[in-house]
Amino acid sequence: MILTDRHNRWRQASDQESLLYEMTSRIRRSLELPEILSATVAEVRSFLETDRLMVYRFNADASGEVIAESIDEQRLPSLIGLRFPADDIPQIAREMFLQVRQRSIVDVSNGKIGVSPLYSLKTGKSYKNRQINYRQVDSCHIEYLTSMGVQSSLVIPILLCNLKQQSAKPELWGLLVSHHSQPRRILKREIRIVQQVVDQLEIAIAQSNLLNETRIQQQREATINRVTTLLHKLPTIQLQAALETTISAFNGVGGRLYIQHSQDLYTWGKQPILPTNLHKNNHIIEQHPIWQNWIAERKPGGVWAITDIYKETQLRVLAIAFQPTQIRGLLLIPLYYRQSFIGVISIFRAEFDTEILWAGRCEHNQRQKLPQLSFEVWREQKRGQAPEWQPEDISLAKALCYHFSMAIQQQQMYQQVQMLNLNLENQVHEQTAELEKSLLIARVLKQVTEQIRSTLNLNTTLQTIVQEVRPLLNSDRVLIYRSIGEADGGVIVEEINGDYVSVLGVKIPPECFPGEYAHLYAKGRIRVIRNVLTDELSDCHREFLQHLQVKANLIIPINIGLQLWGLLIAHQCDAPRDWQDVEIDLLQQLADQAAIAIQQAQLYEQSHAAETEAKAKAMQLEHILSELQETQTQLIQTEKMSSLGQLVAGVAHEINNPVSFIYGNLGYAKEYTQQLLKLLDLYRLHYPQPDNEICDLEKAIDLDFLVEDLPKIISSMQVGADRIHSIVLSLRNFSRLDEAEYKFVNLHEGIDNTLLILQHRLTANGNQPEIEIIKDYGELPSVKCYAGQMNQVFMNVLSNAIDALEKDSKNLQFSQPKIIISTKISSDNSSMLVRIADNGKGMNECVKKRIFDPFFTTKPVGKGTGLGLAISYQIVVKKHGGVIDCISQPGKGTEFWIEIPFNPPPAMHRVNIYSIAD
Repeated sequence: MILTDRHNRWRQASDQESLLYEMTSRIRRSLELPEILSATVAEVRSFLETDRLMVYRFNADASGEVIAESIDEQRLPSLIGLRFPADDIPQIAREMFLQVRQRSIVDVSNGKIGVSPLYSLKTGKSYKNRQINYRQVDSCHIEYLTSMGVQSSLVIPILLCNLKQQSAKPELWGLLVSHHSQPRRILKREIRIVQQVVDQLEIAIAQSNLLNETRIQQQREATINRVTTLLHKLPTIQLQAALETTISAFNGVGGRLYIQHSQDLYTWGKQPILPTNLHKNNHIIEQHPIWQNWIAERKPGGVWAITDIYKETQLRVLAIAFQPTQIRGLLLIPLYYRQSFIGVISIFRAEFDTEILWAGRCEHNQRQKLPQLSFEVWREQKRGQAPEWQPEDISLAKALCYHFSMAIQQQQMYQQVQMLNLNLENQVHEQTAELEKSLLIARVLKQVTEQIRSTLNLNTTLQTIVQEVRPLLNSDRVLIYRSIGEADGGVIVEEINGDYVSVLGVKIPPECFPGEYAHLYAKGRIRVIRNVLTDELSDCHREFLQHLQVKANLIIPINIGLQLWGLLIAHQCDAPRDWQDVEIDLLQQLADQAAIAIQQAQLYEQSHAAETEAKAKAMQLEHILSELQETQTQLIQTEKMSSLGQLVAGVAHEINNPVSFIYGNLGYAKEYTQQLLKLLDLYRLHYPQPDNEICDLEKAIDLDFLVEDLPKIISSMQVGADRIHSIVLSLRNFSRLDEAEYKFVNLHEGIDNTLLILQHRLTANGNQPEIEIIKDYGELPSVKCYAGQMNQVFMNVLSNAIDALEKDSKNLQFSQPKIIISTKISSDNSSMLVRIADNGKGMNECVKKRIFDPFFTTKPVGKGTGLGLAISYQIVVKKHGGVIDCISQPGKGTEFWIEIPFNPPPAMHRVNIYSIAD
């Protein structure tokens, strides 16, 4: 009877696995979401044999919609495409769906609801035995389901995980809902299988979303390529075709491109029309003052997405131009080239009407607090809806903005070149004069740079720069300002001509110079102030310069690489000054030379620091060499211990024959003893009155006790022989001296043999409690590996676990030391996994990072070599192409994860690994 029950359970479990495999295979057959959902509802409804099974997806406004459905013979009405109000599912129920993945089963006839969470709300851990807890359900829920014609329901949440960011928290995507028109009992087995299907469905939904993102990215790149091809065909740049392609990519009904420099306008599709009262001589909307002021407020590189132009307060006057059209959405793409405004692209989207099918009339009034009694289709129509601009639209607009700006700028430059060619003769004369002037400046610049770079001392270099630059520019003050925008910034060197105040150590007021100034200077910005009183400056900036007696100012950044090092500043204090281009260019070249000199001075200082550091490292290396010599001595001793292990294996082999002789003959000895005792009983039966001499011998040897004790002695000998035989066999299997080649073996046998050898350390001994071994073995096939070396890995890991538990048992932090060994096949069937965990005190992150390093050990001197786990790492990773990792936290034990692939790389490097236990 017991065997029959076990067979039935085994067959039932096998059928469930086969059914689950078929269901998930059909679901995962496609990456298209409609096909995935259609296959899911069909397979699950067929498995549960219920009347209706549907997928309910949550929308952004918290309402829900049935997007997939399977109905058996129209026993219940279809709900496909219908929406349900957000109030139908309370917020607390949504939170339980998300936090503990709670499943709910409603039995309408008995008025009960059963809940079965996957995880504990308190601990967040998975329940091992997921019971269904039933309680009374509120009458509102009963009336709701009764109105739908449902007597039994099952609801399982569907979560959405981000495959790109594993650390991101899952979101509540929807529900898998089963409805039955008759009372029906939901079994735990059915919930378990449907939950496994939902787990596969969640993966399929995440993969489908990832596929859609990839397709959108490909479409975006294709659009950029088409537009780029049209824009970069000089001299025949195709702006009109590029505009039409851009409008089509955004699904626009119209659009326009306005170029500021030439005032050219390109249009396509529906267009706004300015009424006569808004324009006098020009009807172009981009030239209207309101529009131009509106554009001037946009920052370079930004894109402005307007959902409803009639709600944009700054365009209230110009919105009249859009009223004759259905245009409502506007995507504005300002075009800039190096902070200069080039033009603007406008993309138009038309308003649209929507129709939503609700399951029953959805009105926000007091009646909504009562259960919904009607689910007839109610059509909610909305007209004149504004289109939404999505993040991918903004991203595409920014990419196209760059290409349009570059193309228009190139076209303008091409036109300028053509114009310059017309006046080439005049330009040649002008440039000849400039070249002569530049030659003179170059001679002066060479002389100055030689003086600047004649020293490698940083302070001397900086002082030389300002001393040489001031007379060259004939300015009143030249200074170098260090680290703009930082707390340690300030004027570090200066050169003054005249009775003007010194500015050494002066810092720039942070309220006068925002943080973006440093960013602009790092990009090469040059600031030219010809007259402090009349130039466009903030009040704070003007007061600061006047405080320094400055009338004109020239600022050149000193950049080392891509970083702003400081500013080279020239002050004119006696009067305003019109800085010439040649002076600006000269100061910029001197700033570049100063950057080189500063960098060389810094490198010189760094070389001195590096020399000091090298000397310190040399002393450190001498100390390490001494430690290595000590380690070498320890390794020699470890090699001796390895040889001793081989000797023990030989001894085990030698005692195998006599043990086998005893083990094999004990059975015959037991049989012969029983026959002799039976013969003795027959003598007593047929000769009840033996001779006196026989009686005396019976008393002397205590025959009754001998007859009773002799079988026990034979049995004890049998037990002892079995023990010796198993130990010898385990020693031989563990050493694997006859199995050194790469072959298929049963790793469970290797683990068991290792545990048998370590049995003396697992039993209770003195103050050490017994260590409990918990095995959770899966069904593993034979694995092709080096069996002896894998046994060494198990020995090293288990020995370390025992050491940790023996050490931690003194702290009495847990009642029973445990080692849990579990094995299984990986989810992709490519490898087998062995997990060995203990419930010790664990280790911190610093120790965990170094446990596989050679010679690293936390044991006292003489207790460990620090090579066991390092060699285990080489055996698993280098020799077998596998993975070994450690998971541990202080106070939560330690777990080693060993993964051995079924098909390791053929070119795996094989090295000799010594069996040295840590």
